[in-house]
Amino acid sequence: MQAINKYIIIKSIHEEYKTKSGLLLSNEDMSSLRYHKGVVVNPGTNVKKDDTIFFDKAAGHQMIIEDNTYTIIEERDVVVVI
Repeated sequence: MQAINKYIIIKSIHEEYKTKSGLLLSNEDMSSLRYHKGVVVNPGTNVKKDDTIFFDKAAGHQMIIEDNTYTIIEERDVVVVI
């Protein structure tokens, strides 16, 4: 599988988030956050494979490829590379 042009194939990261006071946020609370976290599986041009990124949750679409679910976004939807 190969990303074309400015598209990026990512694998979403689902992790628990604990506040400084020790409270765990529920899945519902996490889904209300504007940005989601993912790992680049196949980059377009400006990001590298295995970069961890934050991207706008409204961006892109999901695809199932070889029994794995991936999110396809455009480079412009990446807000942070870690």
